[in-house]
Amino acid sequence: MATPSNSIRKLFPLHRLGRLRLLVQGGFFLYTLFIGLRFTLFYQWAIGQSEHYVARPPGVEGFLPISALLGLKSLTLTGHYDQIHPAGLTIFLAALLIGLLLRKGFCGWICPVGFVSNLVERAGRGLKLLRRLPAWLALPLHGMKYLLLTFFCYIILWKMTLPQIVAFQAAPYNLAADAKMLLFFLAPSTLVAVVMLCLTIISLVIPNFWCRFLCPYGALLGLLALAGPVKIQRDEATCINCRRCERVCPGAIKITSKNQVLANECGGCLECVGACPVPNCLTLRAGRSRQVPALLLPVAVIGLFLLCYLAALATGHWHSSVPAAELGRYYGLINNLPHPSY
Repeated sequence: MATPSNSIRKLFPLHRLGRLRLLVQGGFFLYTLFIGLRFTLFYQWAIGQSEHYVARPPGVEGFLPISALLGLKSLTLTGHYDQIHPAGLTIFLAALLIGLLLRKGFCGWICPVGFVSNLVERAGRGLKLLRRLPAWLALPLHGMKYLLLTFFCYIILWKMTLPQIVAFQAAPYNLAADAKMLLFFLAPSTLVAVVMLCLTIISLVIPNFWCRFLCPYGALLGLLALAGPVKIQRDEATCINCRRCERVCPGAIKITSKNQVLANECGGCLECVGACPVPNCLTLRAGRSRQVPALLLPVAVIGLFLLCYLAALATGHWHSSVPAAELGRYYGLINNLPHPSY
């Protein structure tokens, strides 16, 4: 009799997990571009460049992690949800919840930056440029994202007082932060363009350079994942040490030297499971020892993310309370808005 696990394997074989991840990430990336297009149209209307009104898409706030971190501290201290950028806080909370329960599933299956990094890695592999860094160099590089995370946590979670956070949230700079981010992408400075080009070139040689060494968001999710119940289990008895799993791992984890993959670099992408040629050598485990179908991980990641979105929508924690006309006034002054100092 076919078990549910075998039925899922027949429906979607493990060796296609990498293709599935690419499709899922690509779908979120395309939707992100759609959000960016709609926000561009809204921005043009808000500053008077267009007469055609397009509603501001709340999802654009996903690119405002600093505002979301401020909103999280304010929510923790006061119980009040940020009404200026509520969608940003919702997306941030969803990512944290996924990180705690489903490893860095947000990075592995949803993040649009991760999708671009994935494409660059594939290009580097196709050009045979990829190189594995020695441990003595990779270790200090890993520390950079934790230094960035520590800096932001120190400034926001430790140093900023509640009145300062409330004042920052209501400041014109924060109200126009989404437009500033839009211009960052549409009209980057020479310095920004050079840095992005350098990161792309480096990522052709050192896979996932931004995600592995510089992203403080990923660093935070990785720390949460250490306490999570989900992990990859390796059967030492059946492993043939072919190292295919290590060659495809975006986090460059030395999987064949572990019985359980609990590293905070594990993005829950399941590339290793899909690449393993030995059935049930690498399996997905939930809790102490329970094996679950690998496909359930991306289903759970996407389901939890959508559940957070629907909950925010139903409770009025998705759309900003700031009127569109007021946003337009601040957008028009965007080049003259100083960063609040405390």
